[in-house]
Amino acid sequence: MSKLVECVPNFSEGKRRDIIEAIVNETRKYKVKILDLSPDADHNRTDVTIIGKPEEVKKAVLDMSIKAVELIDMNKHKGEHPRMGAMDVVPFVPLMNTTMEDCIKLANEFAKEFSEKTGVPCFLYEEAAKKPSRKNLADVRRGEFEGLKEEIGKNPDKTPDYGPNKIHPTAGATAVGARFFLIAFNVNLSTNDIKIAKEIAKAVRHSSGGYRYVKAMGFEIKERGIVQVSMNMVNYRLTPLFRVFETIKREAERYGVNVIGSEIVGLIPMEALIDVSRFYLQLENFENNQVLEKRLLEEME
Repeated sequence: MSKLVECVPNFSEGKRRDIIEAIVNETRKYKVKILDLSPDADHNRTDVTIIGKPEEVKKAVLDMSIKAVELIDMNKHKGEHPRMGAMDVVPFVPLMNTTMEDCIKLANEFAKEFSEKTGVPCFLYEEAAKKPSRKNLADVRRGEFEGLKEEIGKNPDKTPDYGPNKIHPTAGATAVGARFFLIAFNVNLSTNDIKIAKEIAKAVRHSSGGYRYVKAMGFEIKERGIVQVSMNMVNYRLTPLFRVFETIKREAERYGVNVIGSEIVGLIPMEALIDVSRFYLQLENFENNQVLEKRLLEEME
């Protein structure tokens, strides 16, 4: 059976449809499948979920990244989400018959080729990190494009793993990694007070004493007049969605605020949703193979 890998490149454009399409269209000449395309105007960012054979995925994302460097000027970029580059993040995720070691190798190959072709410095993160201090993406991206522009070449801690020890003048820098399946999970609150969102994010994220596998920030959604706790759930098996959601509800109640909705950005494994169902429906002795679609997919293999 063929090896399959997933890649979820995030690039710094979520508003201009022509730019988004030009970047994504670079994948069309390769044997890969786009499972999801999620532009976000407030974050001014687009996530793309791509699967295929490792070499095909690497080539497709490389061409996407080169096009992003050509079309996006970080000096003009504004958005709610932290970012440091035109092609901001390139994570490789092991799927069928693929190991984490395969993805680490792929991340190194991609970072080397991309930096050589464009002059964009690349930092390896998560399982691909060469230094413990770079395992956490938030640490790699701290200071964002503007801060990195001042530090790279001067601060030894900001020396890239691949590429020149200087910022690309328009495309910034790129984080390249290998990681477990990540769920982008956002919870919306019935207030426009950003301080409340930031306090709740602080309560659930690992770096400030919250859940081990949660990264969280508070954002304004100005078009709707609300705020949001925006999270990356980096291991849904060890920190399930329902546990974090219930904590956010309880924390919001302390401020007299309600949860008015939540959203998944991109794709989510069926297993994660089954866990949510088990919790809220209080299912007893429920097995994953009771899900109709799962049985059908198994029969088709």
